[in-house]
Amino acid sequence: MIAEILADTKTRMTRAVEAAKEDFATVRTGRANPQLFQKILVDYYGSPTPLAQLASLQSPEARSLVITPYDKSALKAIEQAIRDTPNLGVNPTNDGNIVRVTMPELTEERRKEYVKLVRSKGEDHKVHLRGIRRKSKDELDALKSEVGEDDLARAEKELDGITRTHVDAIDDALKRKESELLEV
Repeated sequence: MIAEILADTKTRMTRAVEAAKEDFATVRTGRANPQLFQKILVDYYGSPTPLAQLASLQSPEARSLVITPYDKSALKAIEQAIRDTPNLGVNPTNDGNIVRVTMPELTEERRKEYVKLVRSKGEDHKVHLRGIRRKSKDELDALKSEVGEDDLARAEKELDGITRTHVDAIDDALKRKESELLEV
């Protein structure tokens, strides 16, 4: 029973770390990264649809991105969704077949804002990990009558180790993203 709780905790925390890395990837750096645009929601026939489902995203150069819609009628909606997305600071151009996005250079002030944003996201993800830990600890405490106190203490130590490992993984991803953002 304890092993199942710890395995489930490890799985959920690993997914949380992956979600954090994906979230960090959505913050732009100086170069065009298709992941920045993956989660943009486009109003496609009245329903919000992720851009990745409506078009292919390619980065032919370091600071430009080409978006080729699968359905040409979605071109205007894609362009509008990109223009309306906060924190990107880009102005897409539409030539009738594709949408071209050129990423402007980041100012030092903007880079520092992005670092603050990434740190905030990192802290949110660490809070989520601690929530997973708390839930698992409650599940372990519920087993107090079924297992010995030594087993419970050992399981709690292991739970703390799992949590520490995953928090460190988020911190590492955060440091990499910060250095990427501050790189000129």
